[in-house]
Amino acid sequence: MAKEIVRQTVSEDGTRTIAASREFSLKRFFLQWEWMLVLMLIAVNIFNLSASPNYANARNILNATRDFLDKAVVVFPMAFVLMLGEIDISVASIMALSATIMGVVYRAGYPMAVAMSAALITGTICGMINGLILVKFRQLSSMIVTLSTQIIYRGIALIILETNSVGGFPKWFGSIAAGKVGLVPYGLIFIVFEALFFAYLLHYTKFGRRCYAMGNSVTAAQYSGVRTDRIKVIVYTMAGLFSAVAAIYLASKMSSVRPDIAKGYELDIIAMAVLGGVSTSGGKGRILGASLAILVIGYLRYGLGLMNASSQIIMIVVGALLILTVAIPGLKESVGNTNWFRKLTRH
Repeated sequence: MAKEIVRQTVSEDGTRTIAASREFSLKRFFLQWEWMLVLMLIAVNIFNLSASPNYANARNILNATRDFLDKAVVVFPMAFVLMLGEIDISVASIMALSATIMGVVYRAGYPMAVAMSAALITGTICGMINGLILVKFRQLSSMIVTLSTQIIYRGIALIILETNSVGGFPKWFGSIAAGKVGLVPYGLIFIVFEALFFAYLLHYTKFGRRCYAMGNSVTAAQYSGVRTDRIKVIVYTMAGLFSAVAAIYLASKMSSVRPDIAKGYELDIIAMAVLGGVSTSGGKGRILGASLAILVIGYLRYGLGLMNASSQIIMIVVGALLILTVAIPGLKESVGNTNWFRKLTRH
């Protein structure tokens, strides 16, 4: 067992502060889930190297990130949603609707900057609607609400464009996905700064601590003075906003907009967050784990693509990996509760 160290300090004005901290344990440090993700990432890269000898090239490895950066943009706000003990399965439909609005506005003759702003506003409003519905109708689960809005948002996009697409965007717009600084894609630089922003927000601000508190117990958080409704609306609004950012990146990568883009993306986004150690029941998770999980699933999909694996096989592999991730904590706890394991670890 790790020892807890209790420190007491008295300030000049006589205020006494008591703080408890755990003694550093090397064993506990290396048993963190993030180390397991590092091992998974190494294994995935070895697998990819066996699938294609050309993979062992810095340019190819960095270029491969373009295949999953559009999903990665939404993983961090999704981690906040899951941290609250909620879920949002409408993010892919928000991407489709935001991209559709952007295409329609551009086709109407407005500048591309105005069209992109329209996409960001659309995503923000969609996310806010999700949060407001959950706050006003507390008896509804986030699964049901976001499933409904998933259908509605995608349906609106289909009504607007039907089976048509919008293209012919300015040349500079394509550089959002294709542009680089040296060997590093613009999108990857954005993801790094986004990860740092969300890591700071979650781990070093009152807002992050309140999200953790709500995930552990909404009732206790309310009695502690946390404005839980406001936080829930803000988190869902963030998810909508960054879904729109992902839609802009995806449209840049595809050089066109269709109402059926990003189908099934919500599954990969949730899988990346959960594999990163973010608990679906709330109150647990770190941005570092989510960042590593993005690379694990992203490069795993890329490697399977190098082997010409079908989309169904890729879905099966990702699903199995997700089940394994969710099952490991329960397996560890059940093993730890057995008599023989307790006797073994006691000596």
